[in-house]
Order: sequence, then structure tokens, then C-alpha cells
Amino acid sequence: MRLLVVEDEVKTGDYLQQGLSEAGFMVTLARNGLDGHHLAITETFDLLILDVMLPDVGGWRIVQSIRESGCQAPVLFLTARDSVDDRVKGLELGADDYLVKPFAFAELLARVRTLLRRSTAPVLADQIAVADLILDLPKHRALRGGRKINLSHKEFCLLELLARRQGEVLPRSLIASQVWDMNFDSDTNVIDVAIRRLRSKIDEGFEPKLIHTVRGMGYKLDVEDE
Repeated sequence: MRLLVVEDEVKTGDYLQQGLSEAGFMVTLARNGLDGHHLAITETFDLLILDVMLPDVGGWRIVQSIRESGCQAPVLFLTARDSVDDRVKGLELGADDYLVKPFAFAELLARVRTLLRRSTAPVLADQIAVADLILDLPKHRALRGGRKINLSHKEFCLLELLARRQGEVLPRSLIASQVWDMNFDSDTNVIDVAIRRLRSKIDEGFEPKLIHTVRGMGYKLDVEDE
């Protein structure tokens, strides 16, 4: 599941990104409101975590804007402002939950999971199936032809990204940002190496082949032939 965190406090943002990534989520971190707003309206996320008091575009304005644009992803506000009026305002603007700083990460994680369970979006299904490949998302487990495939955390995140967007050609830059949270450097082959390793685990000894290279463009996961 893809989460967007918009937080200008560096330590808090890094803490959230690391903790949520270790909990199995794909996390995109925006360190200001403008970037967060742009990401929220141009990309698809399963849940948004927004700081209210941002230096440029505040969390209240962001959630109001994305709701007006039709985005219905759950929104969790994080803020040091704990008055009842502030909470009511945030909820009336379209937020789904409100957590006051400082907070315990375990509570935040529980609230995130609760919001995701409430959502009816199909991307929150517990499994993704492509041909005889099955991804068990809560257990972070992959099966091919009924056989368990041992994957690292990053390999599973990469496979989940490809499977969620079955048939789409994903450029290396998108894979780098979503799985490794880094800008793509044309001098590095980390994406190609990761794809080769994933392909050896997912496709070797199985038919049909699922992971395909689209030369000059990127990679896709599909049941079509090369």
C-alpha cells in the first residue's frame, strides 16, 4: 500500500518514513506543502498523513483541495494543535482522523491500519493475483504455482509495485522513487540488478514469464509475451 507523508520537521519525517516502510508500506515523503499537494493530486495513494502546520501550504488547505478534486483517500492529520476547534475543523474539511504530537508510533500505526481497513478501495485487497502468482500483502509473502518465493523486503515492494500496475510500463525513475525513495541516477544499475534478481525468483522454472523489459522505457509485469 502506498502512503504519502507530508511533514516539514526533518526528524519526524524521517522517523515516519522509516517506521512505516519497516511496517511494510511504500512511503513517499514530501517535506513541504507544495510538494505534498502536487503529489496528492497527481499520483494515487492509499492513505495520506499530513502535518497541519506547514510553512507554505498548510495541511487544512491541502485536504480541502484534494477533496474538491475528487480524491477520496483517507487522511490522517498530525499536529501539535490539540484544541477541539482545530480537530473539528480538520474533520469537517475532509480528514478521517487526527493525531496530536507527540505521539507513540504504535498508536499511529494502529490508526493507519484502521483507516485502511475502513476504505473500500479495491487496491486494499489482501491479495494480488497475476496468472499463478499470488501476493499475500498482510503477510508479505509471494507464491508462484503454489510454491513460496523467498523475497527480501525491497524485492517484495518492487514486485508489489509491478503487480499493482499490471500491464503498465514503469520507468526506472518511478521504480527508484517508489521502492528506494531516491532520485534515479543514470549511472547506477541498482534497478536493473534488482529486476534481474526478482525475475530469477519469479520467472525461472515457471510459465508464462511475467516480468518483461521494454527497451528504452522500463519494466512491466504482465502475462503477455516479450
